[in-house]
Amino acid sequence: MTNVIFFFKSFSSLHFQFPSLVPKPPPFLSFLSLQKKSSSNSLNSVDKTLIGALSGVLSFGLLFHSPLSVALDYSSVEIFSLSADSSPSDSSASCVEDELPDFGNAETVSPPVTNEDIVQEAWEIVNDSFLDAGHHRWSPEAWKQRQEDIMNMSIQTRSKAHNIIRRMLASLGDPYTRFLPPAEFSKMARYDMTGIGINLREVPDDSGGMKIKVLGLLLDGPAHLAGIRQGDEVLAVNGVDARGKSAFEVSSLLQGPNETQVTVKVKHGNCGPEESIQVQRQVLVRSPVFYRLEQIDAASSVGYVRLKEFNALAKKDLVTAMKRLEAMGASYFILDLRDNLGGLVQAGIEIAKLFLNEGSTVIYTVGRDPQYQKTVVADTGPLVTAPVVVLVNKKTASASEIVASSLHDNCRAVLVGERTYGKGLIQSVFELHDRSGVAVTVGKYVTPNHKDINGNGIEPDFQNFPVLHPSSRITQLNLPKAQGMKVDQNQFISV
Repeated sequence: MTNVIFFFKSFSSLHFQFPSLVPKPPPFLSFLSLQKKSSSNSLNSVDKTLIGALSGVLSFGLLFHSPLSVALDYSSVEIFSLSADSSPSDSSASCVEDELPDFGNAETVSPPVTNEDIVQEAWEIVNDSFLDAGHHRWSPEAWKQRQEDIMNMSIQTRSKAHNIIRRMLASLGDPYTRFLPPAEFSKMARYDMTGIGINLREVPDDSGGMKIKVLGLLLDGPAHLAGIRQGDEVLAVNGVDARGKSAFEVSSLLQGPNETQVTVKVKHGNCGPEESIQVQRQVLVRSPVFYRLEQIDAASSVGYVRLKEFNALAKKDLVTAMKRLEAMGASYFILDLRDNLGGLVQAGIEIAKLFLNEGSTVIYTVGRDPQYQKTVVADTGPLVTAPVVVLVNKKTASASEIVASSLHDNCRAVLVGERTYGKGLIQSVFELHDRSGVAVTVGKYVTPNHKDINGNGIEPDFQNFPVLHPSSRITQLNLPKAQGMKVDQNQFISV
């Protein structure tokens, strides 16, 4: 799974994870679109203003393994770079629409840059942002010498420039820092987290809050055909007000069963009318949550919840399952994260918050760049306060490790099983001026107890279930086997 951050010309950042075909989970990844300079080919100072292009995760970054092998569950969405919003007013004369550069249109001609510029641009990105996560092969002095060696060469073709970048990045010894040719970068930069073919972002409004705008559209996708346009503000989904919600939350509201209808209320641009539009969903998103109640003895029962992945439905469906199990009399819970390789990192963070007290630390992110140095905390009280057991194994990775470590370090759960995989790197994907890109390791996740997840994993408290009380039959629970899991779904309730 992957963690993705998109960087464009605006304000907020989000993070995602996407499924990968590779068995070894890749690091968290982010997307960065470098602001192109029209006045000069000089790339010595690159503006990197961060915004959240998609609704998604903390290091909302993509995690990919080399070689890249991606199985996207979502339709492609064109990515555009939007300028800051002008404030709408009652006067049409003073209402100014956003400028919408056609960022992501394959037919747009990029300003001419030299082969040397492209190599220099890639060198600067690594110089500014690369985090050597334990390889100890990078130093500013050695990297500067590599720049001098490369720039003394004659680079006659773009193909040669790309090969130089490949060798330059390979010298870092980091399998996740790699070159992306234009076709591969374009494929990675198109996502639909909504199921209707739109891409959302958060932008500030006049009152100091945030509003949700359509960053990009899948051409001839469901939303586009229904009449939603790039730059529209999303006001409500099925009557639920979008104000005060994150792009991730609004994307989750838009998700639903394939071929069902969703009503989206939008305001066209900054100056246009409001309109409620019915859109038919065309992407099948399955619930990742299965649950059942297991009777332990006459006085107690346990709510068992299996979470297969962290997708846009994970938090909503987990809340539903936990509430139902609590109403059925569950006295404590088992959260099964075995074989869960991750998904949307933001979903993992939001799920961890469901169990934590307000103000508790969920996770830390660290990196050379201050924008990757963050502390994520729970902003509300817990959904449930009953004891929790979290099942983990060697294929518990990424967002799953964030949840497991957060609950463990805040004394909200005991971990049972095997040491987890140990995937805690954050990557950003930077676009170069010729529409190629570089994926660069820029940070990593650290648990609330300041333990580095990457390469270490999380050690469980117990390999087998502890005896919680003398009459407990917890060790006799009919739990599914994790490896090669073949579960009779009739044993479970699906949300």
